[in-house]
Amino acid sequence: MRLSELLVYNSIIIQCHNDPDADAIASGFALYTWFREKGKDVRLIYSGRSKISKPNLLLLIKELSIPIEYVESLDHFDGLLITVDCQYGAGNVKKFEVPHVAIIDHHQQEITGIERSDIRSYLASCSTLVWKMLLDEGFDINAHPYVVTALWYGLYSDTNGFSELNHPLDRDMRDSLVPDKLLIRRLRNSNLTLNDLETAGMALIRTSYNRKNRFAVIKTNPCDPNILGYISDMAHQVDVIDVCVVYSEINNGIKYSVRSSNHEIMASELAAWIADDIGSGGGHAEKAGGFISYHKFEEKYPSINADEYLLSRISEYYSSFDVIYAGKYELRLSEMKCYKKLPVVCGYVKSTDIFPKGTPLLVRTLMGDLDDLVADDNLYLMIGVKGEVSPIARTMFERNYRVIDEPFNLETEYFPSVRNRMSGESIDLRAKAQKCVSTGEGRILAKPLCRYSKVFTIWDKDTYVLGRPGDYLAVRTEDHNDIYVIRGDIFSQIYQEISD
Repeated sequence: MRLSELLVYNSIIIQCHNDPDADAIASGFALYTWFREKGKDVRLIYSGRSKISKPNLLLLIKELSIPIEYVESLDHFDGLLITVDCQYGAGNVKKFEVPHVAIIDHHQQEITGIERSDIRSYLASCSTLVWKMLLDEGFDINAHPYVVTALWYGLYSDTNGFSELNHPLDRDMRDSLVPDKLLIRRLRNSNLTLNDLETAGMALIRTSYNRKNRFAVIKTNPCDPNILGYISDMAHQVDVIDVCVVYSEINNGIKYSVRSSNHEIMASELAAWIADDIGSGGGHAEKAGGFISYHKFEEKYPSINADEYLLSRISEYYSSFDVIYAGKYELRLSEMKCYKKLPVVCGYVKSTDIFPKGTPLLVRTLMGDLDDLVADDNLYLMIGVKGEVSPIARTMFERNYRVIDEPFNLETEYFPSVRNRMSGESIDLRAKAQKCVSTGEGRILAKPLCRYSKVFTIWDKDTYVLGRPGDYLAVRTEDHNDIYVIRGDIFSQIYQEISD
């Protein structure tokens, strides 16, 4: 759905969920600003049992002049009602009987049958979704500093201070917006109340600890999601806790925060594991979080409570994977078969064609960020058929690929980009990528994985690549230290088995 499709309505009401948070307010405010610029009669409202009272939200509304109204009824409204950061008819938003409805949300889909809907549950905030929709309409967001600050803070507050960013669009928004730093500092320092401190204290004395694996699970009373991050940061400083999960049961599910100082356990990965099939989770290597839908949880696990589920699920995670360090791991070559690369068209970019030699790079893809690369004449970036990016040495590239003098494009949810880690400048690789095709000379040894495997490659010894059952563990025949993972869903498209 595009915002321009909604311009057929002259009267528009944007409704946040009951007891709105910063993300809902920011998303609604950005939409309000856009529709108002289009000459529409627009209002921003919320309802529910109580009015906004949190000090940081009151400060946000006051300083950015956000015209949000508390209403208990809508009489004789025949325009368009847009629910933002929620879904019309769901339990967390008052349902007003109106003739025309649209939904803009980033949570798991609860409501179906509404034609005008844009629900992207892979995004960490509704602010990100609205930001992307505004960009698609050619709206100059940076010309509206109040909207910039609101959207930035909306994402910040919905991701525990950016610790739960997962999708590249979330990172792109964070990196592209320049908020009012002074106001952001004030908002950060007005986030906790005395009741929040009491909630944190009560939670910390009710810790469930697993001594063998050095992880803790902590339950809090219902609270603002940011309090979960505050508590998990405190618990994570305990000398015997390497991993901790802090959670709170809210009206429609379970919100949780994850911290990890174990380099073999990414917090983002554990967050996703916890929510598998029943919610969503993600973030960074050290900080992450997620949400579990009550409906899906009770449907799949009807006989256990949240505490039992988390303790058993995390224990299961610890026994689910192997760890492989390239250069130290002894491969059983007898278990592997030989494959040659098929003549598949893919993309490539020479790193020094993007930024000058010596520039520290961050490569952003749908699968995550590669942040340990430096531009060099010997470093090329390969773009695969799913938009994945892998670094390759120039000599290896010239030996195994033939260049095609045509631009490389790909229909994908997110095309890779490269950011200069010093200046912050970002370049979409779509403008730089050229086609190439395998010559068929490259040989690898590979075997399918039966268990989750965490591979620390020779290219990045600090961050592992996760291989899942069905993926392939591969090594180049000319260098048995160059161990890596190839996704199972693309392996047969790009490799063919051959006899030794």
